[in-house]
Amino acid sequence: MHGVKSPPCVATLEMSENEGREDEGDGDYESLPPHVSLTTHMTAGAVAGVLEHTVMYPVDSVKTRMQSLQPDPKAQYSGVYQALKRIIQTEGLFRPLRGLNITMLGAGPAHALYFACYEQAKHSLSHTFQSKGNSHLANGLAGSIATVLHDAIMNPAEVVKQRMQMYNSPYRDMWDCVRTMTRTEGPGAFYRSYSTQLTMNIPFQAVHFITYELMQERLNPQRQYNPGSHVAAGALAGAVSAAITTPLDVCKTLLNTQENTALDSMRVSGHLTGMANAFRTVYRLGGAAAFFRGVQARVIYQMPSTAIAWSVYEFFKYFMTQQQLEREASKGSR
Repeated sequence: MHGVKSPPCVATLEMSENEGREDEGDGDYESLPPHVSLTTHMTAGAVAGVLEHTVMYPVDSVKTRMQSLQPDPKAQYSGVYQALKRIIQTEGLFRPLRGLNITMLGAGPAHALYFACYEQAKHSLSHTFQSKGNSHLANGLAGSIATVLHDAIMNPAEVVKQRMQMYNSPYRDMWDCVRTMTRTEGPGAFYRSYSTQLTMNIPFQAVHFITYELMQERLNPQRQYNPGSHVAAGALAGAVSAAITTPLDVCKTLLNTQENTALDSMRVSGHLTGMANAFRTVYRLGGAAAFFRGVQARVIYQMPSTAIAWSVYEFFKYFMTQQQLEREASKGSR
């Protein structure tokens, strides 16, 4: 869910919400077994996060290029499919995958922490706001808290990734990009867009989690393991949150890439910093429409990405619960 960014955390101990269910034959799916180690929770989150970012990565590359405010004439695209086709034809089959390695390096630990905190926070906050049942406010706040940790790790990887994705990127590989940025712009360059990223991702994740939980109440009110409902709810949650936060994503891309042509035309000396400056620059270069550059690619990327991440997460949750129940059943039969 990253941009996803992405779905909930795997430190789930929601046992009090599910106490007293009459049907115990199916097990308490919503509560992960208390004996599952933190390492297992974080591994499940890391796997879901890496898959979320990698499966639709070529579309993410297209989105970055389509958000360019003053693209090279050779990098002007009318749609996602046409962009992918032209990139492969003119730059090579693997060009849309450039920057994937740094994304995977960042997504693993970032999502491990992310998944390891969301549901713990949701569990605690739900009891604060609502004694019984699901609290949408708690879901949104828990998602926001998890996002702060996630972005602290993912932001440097995001900067390098987007610089590698741009047309005519001057960097040979990710390490060349890291070394060059550190030497010419300083370590602070990796966090130049952090405040904008948080400003984007906190509402993104709040809308994402609230939408997902709301859809689950409608499609899967018994909260059983239901892959179809997890896919549908995850895809819709990703689409809605991606579309709403696209203007902030365009600003984040400008801060990350420091697009030379655009900044030169605005006579920006040095490097562009700050969300307010990014907003002004985007508006002056393209008006209100510029804030929605790449919205189609962003939605197309997020829908399957968040659906995959939620599906993987819910599968791990179900699988670990079943394993624990089988172990308890075998002990009881002795």
